[in-house]
Amino acid sequence: MTSLLNSLRRIWAVFMKETVQMRRDRLTFAMLGGIPIVQLVLFGFAINMNPRHLPAALIVEEQTPIVRTLVSALTSSEYYDFVMLESDPRKSGDLLARGEVSFVVTIPAGFTRDLVRGDQPQILIEADASDPAASSNAVGQAQAILTLALRHDLKGPLANLNAGPAPFDLVVHPMYNPEAKTSYNIVPGLLGVILTMTLVMITAMAMTRETEQGTLENLLAMPVLPGEMMLGKILPYVLVGAIETGVILMAARVIFDVPFVGQVWILLLGVTIFVIANLALGFTFSTIARTQMQAMQLTFFFFLPSILLSGFMFPFRGMPDWAQNIGEVLPLTHFLRIVRGVMLKDATLAQLQVPMLALCAFTAAVMVIALFRYRRTLD
Repeated sequence: MTSLLNSLRRIWAVFMKETVQMRRDRLTFAMLGGIPIVQLVLFGFAINMNPRHLPAALIVEEQTPIVRTLVSALTSSEYYDFVMLESDPRKSGDLLARGEVSFVVTIPAGFTRDLVRGDQPQILIEADASDPAASSNAVGQAQAILTLALRHDLKGPLANLNAGPAPFDLVVHPMYNPEAKTSYNIVPGLLGVILTMTLVMITAMAMTRETEQGTLENLLAMPVLPGEMMLGKILPYVLVGAIETGVILMAARVIFDVPFVGQVWILLLGVTIFVIANLALGFTFSTIARTQMQAMQLTFFFFLPSILLSGFMFPFRGMPDWAQNIGEVLPLTHFLRIVRGVMLKDATLAQLQVPMLALCAFTAAVMVIALFRYRRTLD
């Protein structure tokens, strides 16, 4: 009995010691409570595998009651949000390449006349199929939506058009990925995911390792400016990012047969900015963390929303507005648009200027924060 009581006292002493240590390690304690909450919110509210309210452009070459009925039906279905009205069909490719819209719906001139005559006029839907999960449901429902809408207008002398199959042909052009291969969407995205995970972590751990090994004081004693210290720390890992990029792109082409239709220099420019952004972010994390374990926790805490809210795993347009706003802050979101735009869409630098500028802005902001935080560690 005495030995049991002594054992319980020892267990209680160790328990109290760990409790005090955990309370002092506030960052770890915050991660233990924060990560489950973030997962619950993201998976419960932000993820949607049946996206609606997808941005679309409308090209209408005539205005008739029947055409207005068709447009109203697509809008009421909540799959299509017509954010642009164009009159030039030649602009459809540019709109899709920029990623401004997910669909371009074209109703040609003479549609109503041919419909009344029974000549099976065509409606064209050009869909950005680079992410098949985002466009498949909306495209799949379009035929039924349009056919049902016409039943209200085809009455009286036109009632015979309701007797047989649909009195029009719906032509769907899945752009950039006509076979709807998921590898075309996932494999280019893996380039950004792998670079985010590895570069942020190794840079964050590099500085915290100096703290744990007691060599940080030697670095602080050197006549090196904060900016010089940051560049000296992250530049070696730029080479690591270049090697990872080469390996992933080679595997994408040779193993998964992912097309590369764009210009290499545009992709390399985007990769360079993205690598620097992640390395600067890792350096910032190193000024917050005190141990390598904390650096890994911060990396994971950043990586989780990056992979879920960037459009890598789930359709970006299917998320609620607040989740999309968070996703727009993450560098991975913009890099995915660049890498998919270059590899699948042959997008030009002008078409990708928005994600490029967003990456540059994120990089500059993180560098400023890193330098400010590093100066504070000198005190």
